[in-house]
Amino acid sequence: MIPEVDSALRALIQRDAVDRGSVEVVFDAPTKDWAGRRTAPAVDVYLYDVREDLRRRSRGMINEYDDLGRVRARHLPPRHFKLSYLVTAWTQRPEDEHRLLSDLLACFLRYDAMPPELLGGPLAELGLPVPVNIALPPPEDRSFADVWSALGGELKPSLDVVVCVPTDTGQRPETGPPVTGPPRVSIGGIGGWPPREPGRAVGDQPAEDEPAEPAEEERAEDEPAARKPARRRRGGGGS
Repeated sequence: MIPEVDSALRALIQRDAVDRGSVEVVFDAPTKDWAGRRTAPAVDVYLYDVREDLRRRSRGMINEYDDLGRVRARHLPPRHFKLSYLVTAWTQRPEDEHRLLSDLLACFLRYDAMPPELLGGPLAELGLPVPVNIALPPPEDRSFADVWSALGGELKPSLDVVVCVPTDTGQRPETGPPVTGPPRVSIGGIGGWPPREPGRAVGDQPAEDEPAEPAEEERAEDEPAARKPARRRRGGGGS
């Protein structure tokens, strides 16, 4: 994700903002030591922060369909991350730096999203827009002065470029095969009747070599006489 955005930013700046032969586009940290070694004009695009854009997070699953319109897989929606770049111009004179910053500002103002022809790799495969914001106010928990202090350099005019990048999570839960036939329904009795043997589902018929269970009347006739209750005699008589 990040290398693809770096390549797209370099191509955009070299195409629309600077002279490719005279101004170099780099991604180094603009520290004090690095600034002291610079001799040729350069545009530094320093990535200083990566955060998820929680306002763009989606829930649920996204279906993937085959040629017949059947669901073949599901995946989570992409997550969006904000890549914040500190863009600075480095020349011998402040006037040249201001002119170069003006060209960079005009370049990024032409686009609400990265041009699709400059995207490659996973970003191009997703086919989603990659929004770009320029010179927005910094978040409340961070200021540009703090960034320069952390780098150990002196405060310098800069542009804050934020690229919101959709990223595939790679999470694809397994899905079962598509349904190709009508459903089969087996309806059992009420209250556990008819009884079934362990391991036999409701509605299964006994095999041909298995004797069927006798009816209740037949079982009653086959019971021994000793198990049948004795009948009381009617009529009088002393004991």
